[in-house]
Amino acid sequence: MVYDTLFAMDANLKPQPQMVDTWTVSDDQLTWTFRLRDGLKWNDGNPVTAEDCVASLKRWGKRDGMGQALMDVVADLSATDAKTFVMKLKEPYGLVLDSIGKISSNVPFMMPKRLAETDPFEQVPEIIGSGPFKFSKDEWVPGAKVVYTKNEDYVPRSEPPSGAAGGKIAKVDRVEWIYIPDPQTAMNALINGEVDYFENPPPDLAPILEQADHVVVEVNDPLGNQGMLRMNHLLPPFNNNKIRQAVLKTIDQEVYMQAAVGNPKFYSICYSLYACGSPLQTDAGYDSLKKPSIKAAAKMLKDAGYDGTKVVIMQPTDIAILSAFSLVTAQRLRDIGMNVEVQAMDWSTLTSRRAKKDPVDKGGWNIFHTWWIGGDITNPVVATGMSGGGVDRAWFGWPDDPKLEAMRSAFARETDPGKQKALAAKIQAEAINIGAYGNVGTFFVPVAYRDNVKGLIKSPVQFFWNISVER
Repeated sequence: MVYDTLFAMDANLKPQPQMVDTWTVSDDQLTWTFRLRDGLKWNDGNPVTAEDCVASLKRWGKRDGMGQALMDVVADLSATDAKTFVMKLKEPYGLVLDSIGKISSNVPFMMPKRLAETDPFEQVPEIIGSGPFKFSKDEWVPGAKVVYTKNEDYVPRSEPPSGAAGGKIAKVDRVEWIYIPDPQTAMNALINGEVDYFENPPPDLAPILEQADHVVVEVNDPLGNQGMLRMNHLLPPFNNNKIRQAVLKTIDQEVYMQAAVGNPKFYSICYSLYACGSPLQTDAGYDSLKKPSIKAAAKMLKDAGYDGTKVVIMQPTDIAILSAFSLVTAQRLRDIGMNVEVQAMDWSTLTSRRAKKDPVDKGGWNIFHTWWIGGDITNPVVATGMSGGGVDRAWFGWPDDPKLEAMRSAFARETDPGKQKALAAKIQAEAINIGAYGNVGTFFVPVAYRDNVKGLIKSPVQFFWNISVER
């Protein structure tokens, strides 16, 4: 809403210039020169400068996994004049534009230098961007309402909108996000015309909404969300890869999706760790997992020498889909002979606890579930769960596989798309081979809106430009 990016992913997940006007790459692919387009201003009225963009990239590069990988090969990043900055690399890197144009967490948003220089592990003190809307701080009611107003100084690009790219035209003067915690209440507000748009209606409410007058229900995200079963590779029993493989053998995506989603209109079976429908989709490494089997998994568990060690599954009861995932996993692991304890908690507690590396009896954990939007799993570098960097660089669960990390690094440095695709398949096979995580299926969260709302953009992330409301 507020921020803009240097590049942005279009509907085909290809990076397109956004704040950048022109750019060049040297013959040796080591020097990238970017020039900003005219008319860029911050919400406070000051012009956007190249120094602002350099500081913003450096901040993002300390926090984001894909940003960290890019910064590992950056020798120098500096502004040469008010509108031009240069990125000099130590070696060729195939994901420069994909990195600085990524569509979802963590997005390399541009902000003024004075804010970008805030400690990257602290929240910025002001919400100042250069995008199509402005944050109305005076109208903000934490936990209840957020208001955005049209940025009259914003100059959109001339291209038509496509994904996150193209012209970001604010066709309304004001957008209010209203927090309604009860889905039934939110549904009634939409049906009664009190709100125009319901972002995440539960699938079980979709049939009611579909029957309501002047309400449209549709899937606006072509890639959907991939459910993840994440094991803790540091602690018994999942420090044993043979036991991790037994767990993967239990995963029946149909069972998970029926339990968590129910309506087949809103889920699909996907044998790829990259989002199905994305360019790198592959079933490499999935041969033995396409036919899940409790009997086969039980034998694998026994052969692996499982000794009855308790398995603690963290269950976030305030997120229905993840709660259902947790219960399915618990039952299937019990069915193969594992000693399972489900510990109920809210998501906030889970996200704090999953950072703990302590033994289970001291607050540690063995399994939790989450999901990734399709835009976050389109390649092995952006896909956080594929990191095999151990306790130093891997995501919660901490897989440690130097071979996997070396291949991810090679993918990032490869500039030939065909070779990248072949590497991506090998990386997926290795991730499955080490039991990095389990894919429990793809689900699609519909959106619901009044039929006088026009111009919604098809994208893994919902955007609020290009939308008009006919009154």
